[in-house]
This record gives sequence, structure tokens and C-alpha cells, in this order.
Amino acid sequence: MTQFSTITPEIVQQIELAVGAENCFIGDSINEDFTRDEMPIYGSSTPELVCEPASTEEVSAVMRICSEANIPVTVRGAGTGLVSGCVAIEGGVIICMMRMNRILEYDMKNLFVRVQPGVRLCDLAADALTHDLMYPPDPGEKTASIGGNVSTNAGGMRAVKYGTTRDYVLAMTVVLPSGEVLEIGRPVTKTSTGYSLLHLMIGSEGTLGIITEITLKLIPNPQESVSFLLPFADIHAAIASVPSIRLSGLDPQSIEFMERDIVDSSAEHTGNHIIPTTVNGQEAGAYILVTFDGNDVDEIYQRAESLAELADEAGAFDTLVLEGPEKRKIWELRGAFLSVIEAEEKLIDEMDVVVPVDAIPEFLGFVHEQGEVHGLRIRSFGHAGDGNLHIYCCSSSLEKDEFLARDKQIMDASYAKCAELNGQVSGEHGIGAAKSAYLKQSVGDTAMGLMTGIKAAFDPKGILNPGKIV
Repeated sequence: MTQFSTITPEIVQQIELAVGAENCFIGDSINEDFTRDEMPIYGSSTPELVCEPASTEEVSAVMRICSEANIPVTVRGAGTGLVSGCVAIEGGVIICMMRMNRILEYDMKNLFVRVQPGVRLCDLAADALTHDLMYPPDPGEKTASIGGNVSTNAGGMRAVKYGTTRDYVLAMTVVLPSGEVLEIGRPVTKTSTGYSLLHLMIGSEGTLGIITEITLKLIPNPQESVSFLLPFADIHAAIASVPSIRLSGLDPQSIEFMERDIVDSSAEHTGNHIIPTTVNGQEAGAYILVTFDGNDVDEIYQRAESLAELADEAGAFDTLVLEGPEKRKIWELRGAFLSVIEAEEKLIDEMDVVVPVDAIPEFLGFVHEQGEVHGLRIRSFGHAGDGNLHIYCCSSSLEKDEFLARDKQIMDASYAKCAELNGQVSGEHGIGAAKSAYLKQSVGDTAMGLMTGIKAAFDPKGILNPGKIV
């Protein structure tokens, strides 16, 4: 374990000179939010100092100070992560990037935008629309920062058609742990120019460098989109319909799945009853939610006719059309799922595994069985089109220690089952501190050795986001 130094008054003064004393916080002035992320079950840790730089130069100055003094540094965006990736588990300094929140430039000829990392996803998406452009990545947490999205390679609901964050990052400015500034990538659409440091940085969760500027690809905004709800008897029937939808050439923007349990809770919690529980006299146990987009609404409805035929063959009770206010309400309900679980349950833990699409029912069935064996409630929803599942172990009656003991048994068994099904530990939330043991089990010693070597090459002192991933 690396032995880090503690912050001295002299170091505090140096950092205050670098970013401004009004942008530095120590002791009781540190907001409690900086001690944790959105999954508090993994614990909290208070940094010695929080600073909020406003430029690449200020970030570089702070890193030079910390590198020379051997002070650990944790990078933080909006703090919406779920794996303790932005928690300062070794103390030291938190560099919060949220003051760097400007959209710097649109290039309308080459269809890209330059942003600072503290720009929120919702703000970039809305601003791009004013230029009749779309930023396609669509993670569920719209208030997350773009820098955080890039650092975890966030996916989201539109990944089926448009891919993940990685597919839209063209270039970035990075401050290395030494404080050196590195420009990687270029605003071009293809390259075969050596090792891709750009793609190595994407998804590295703040362990290799601090992203201070990002160039992102945009696309023309589709003028029309319509959603369709397919109710089924159970989750097995619902998921069984997905391969045929994907292979049909209908080009869906998203394919989501929802189990009845979470739909009922969300309707009760939000008062939004847009999703029917009984359709054509039959009780729905699970749902598939499909969205098509394009520039011609008539063409979308032609695809919808084919979708309805596929759905009928797969056993759907109906194909319900959702436009305008209905479409907005159903996606608001879908977006509220995690908030509903947090409101209803005292203790929760989460996995966001990704498995082959046809393995979703088997994996979900396995986890629900584990929940019954160990006495924890299992809640689930996710991205049926790409096999990324959001599964929550929950309890409102157990004490924390007992919950964690049972939760670990479920998690251990579930991640082993995920590996057996040729899946991956995380589809979009990352590894952080919470899932590092499962990563090692999943990829093996050789791959972990290579990752450790990459970390050492970028960060020989091990000061940047220590305790995460490797």
C-alpha cells in the first residue's frame, strides 16, 4: 500500500494560491456531499481539502503541488456515481470539476462541440438541440457531468442504436498525475495512429489523468420519435422478443425492459399511472419499451406495423403507441425508477452487469432466487437491447451489518453467474472501489497485471484516485 503524506498548512496555502482561497474548502467548510456518492452503502470518507479549479492551468498547478508532496488526489464531477469512484477513500485532495462548466465551441461544418468536463449532460443535450443537433449518449442520470460520463464510458438507453459515450469522444485535454498537460485525439472521425491513448483514458474513472476539455461528435437531430409499449405475461416472454426486434432491421433507438414490481412502485410513488397493468383482459408481468426515431413519421409508423407483428408473434398482449404527452410521461416514469427504490428501501446495493441478451432471463431468475435464499428483495430494470441490467438488492428491515453480509453472498454468486454467462461486471457505471474485487475475478491475473502496469506508467506514485479499479 502506498504511503501518502498528509496536507500541511504550507500545501493548503499553495493550493489556495493556485485556484483562489474562495475556491478551497477544509475542515468543517467541506460539504458532506463530498464524502460520498449516490450509493452510500459503500461508506463515506472525508477529504482533507476540496478545491474547485476553473481551468486546465489551475488543475495542472494543483497536481504539481500534490505530486511533489505525495498527496492523494480524487477527481469528482457531479457526484452521481454508484461505485464510490469519486470518494476520497485515502483522504487528501478532491478536485471538483464542476466550476469548469462551459460549452466552448460548436463546429457546424464538422459537427462537433468542445466542452469543459463540468457541463451537465442535460445542459449539453438541450443546448445541442438549439442547433438542431443531437448528442446521442443518454445515461439515465441527466444531471451527471460530461467529464464523469467520459470517465465511466456511460451508456444509457440509446446505446442500441447510437452506441456509448466512447463512440462520441474525438479528443480531450488531460492533466497527468505529474501535472503535465497532454492533448490526445483530434476532431476527426477515424485514425490508425499508434496506441489509442484517447480510448484508454475513456472509462479509466479518473485513475490515469484528469480530463479538462472534451471534443464530442454530434449528429443531426432526428425530427420525430415515437415510443411503443409491449406488455407481456412475464419477463421470460418479454426478453424473448428482443432478439427478433434487433434482427428485424427496424433500427430501434432504444429497447428497455421493466418488471411489474418496479412499475407498480413507481406508479404509486409518482402518481404516474401511464403504464397499464391489465391489457386486453390479461395481467401484464413485464414490459418492453421500444423507441423509433427518424425524420419521417409515416416511415416510423411503417416500422411500427412490423414491430406489432413481431410483438404479436412473441406473445405481447398489444403494441401500445405513445406520442406527445404520453411518451413524455412514460419516460419520466422510467427515469424515476432508481429514485423510487431509494425512497422505498432503507438499504440498497446495485449491480449493473451486462450479459448476452438471450441470457437476461436466466440471469434475472438466478438473482431473484438468490434474493429468496438470502432474504433480500430484488428490484430490476434495464436495457434489454444491449443486455445491461440494473439490479438492486434491498431491505427495509435489516440492520446494516446483516444486510451487507447477505448482500455479499448474493453479489458473489451473481457475479460468478455473470462470468459463467460470458458477461461483464459493469455495463456503464464503472468499477470504482466497490467492484474492484469482482473485476479481478472476471478478467483474471494477466489482464489485471496489464491494467496495473498501465496505471503505473501514467501514475508512478499512485496518487490519482487511489484504491479504484486496480
